[in-house]
Amino acid sequence: MNSLDLALLGPPLLAGAVVLSTHVPLGRQVLARGIIFIDLAVAQLAGLGVIMIYALNPEPQEWSVQLAAFLAALSGAMGLRWAERYWTQTLEALIGVVFVLAVTAALLLLANDPHGGERLKDLLAGQLLWVTYADLWVPAILSIGILLTWFTGTNKSKPTMFYALFALSVTASVQLVGVYLVFATLIIPALATRHHRSLFGAYGLGLGGYLLGLLISALSDLPTGPVVVWTLACASVVVASLSRVANR
Repeated sequence: MNSLDLALLGPPLLAGAVVLSTHVPLGRQVLARGIIFIDLAVAQLAGLGVIMIYALNPEPQEWSVQLAAFLAALSGAMGLRWAERYWTQTLEALIGVVFVLAVTAALLLLANDPHGGERLKDLLAGQLLWVTYADLWVPAILSIGILLTWFTGTNKSKPTMFYALFALSVTASVQLVGVYLVFATLIIPALATRHHRSLFGAYGLGLGGYLLGLLISALSDLPTGPVVVWTLACASVVVASLSRVANR
């Protein structure tokens, strides 16, 4: 695509808003817990679940793909919750090991797949620019349920609930935007606005980063996921710098 068609940007921008809706508050919790790379590990496990189901059945039903992704992500998240109880000092190292094992397992499963490279690329970098409105119904409903559960009652203080909601959120996001953008959406807005109590700044930064990235990608024919990662990062630098100047 070398010309700008604003109508095509509606679904991917809405997809970004759906992902941001849950990832901003969960990202703050990730920073508070000091488990920065958990989303990479859990997102990669969700992707591994997708690869496994395609390895078993080249034409699976959509519900079975989503179920496999969620079960893989939930198993990993609950395993890391158990590790948090007993191996707190080495939790980040264990998260890194889980990520590497999930990546290499995916590579092994795709070794003899003629379309394996493209499938892995789609899971890592995503196909955000080609998302349609029909693709967003299930993720949007899941995100609403996650937000209602997160912001009501005392769920924020329940670690097991956090890990379960985290796994569900990542599962809903990874097939929309890819592993890399899941990580960037979770960490970058939360990191740039960590000194502010309001969520609105983080949401605004995230939406601005997505919109700018989509515009650049549409005009330049560059891959959307990596471009949005970079625009989120650049926007976070601007926001953090302005915040520092304002607080002097």
